[in-house]
Amino acid sequence: MISESRMIAGSEIEGVVLKKLKENQDYRGSFTEVYNHRWNLDLNAVQWSYVKSEANVFRGLHFHKRHDEYFCLVSGHSQLGLKDMRPNSPTYLNWQLYDLHGEDLAALIFPRGLLHGWYFFTPSVHLQSVSESYVDYGKDDNWGVYWNDPDLGFPWSFTDPIISTRAGDFPDLDSFIQAIGDF
Repeated sequence: MISESRMIAGSEIEGVVLKKLKENQDYRGSFTEVYNHRWNLDLNAVQWSYVKSEANVFRGLHFHKRHDEYFCLVSGHSQLGLKDMRPNSPTYLNWQLYDLHGEDLAALIFPRGLLHGWYFFTPSVHLQSVSESYVDYGKDDNWGVYWNDPDLGFPWSFTDPIISTRAGDFPDLDSFIQAIGDF
């Protein structure tokens, strides 16, 4: 039985789209369209990245004021959390938790202004796109929050992930909100 990629907890966040992808299979293998400008997604992709992660790795929680993102798990199993930090959004402070599986291809597209992070249960590969090139990221737009701050509200299903040194130094949610101000 194939595990389904889906939202497993939380409530609506304006601008977030989970786009199911269709894998077309035949005797040679398969072909899957992972992005098409005709899908009318609010994403001006300028950089695509291919990312490998080991099991028990958590990437994030990151935050950007200037760029939108696209995440597509190609293989493996991931849990992805989003929290709306846009003060003028009708879904301000809402959060969502997604369970994504490489065997049920789906793309998660989300706007700037959301805290976001992903955990990998198994060795995994994902495609990621952003609307601002990595080389253009500035310290003024490369923020983060410590992944397990209880004020975030995420019911993560893991407890001791491998995180980067930088992510280990991320502040709590209250300190982050004071630091970023309105945008």
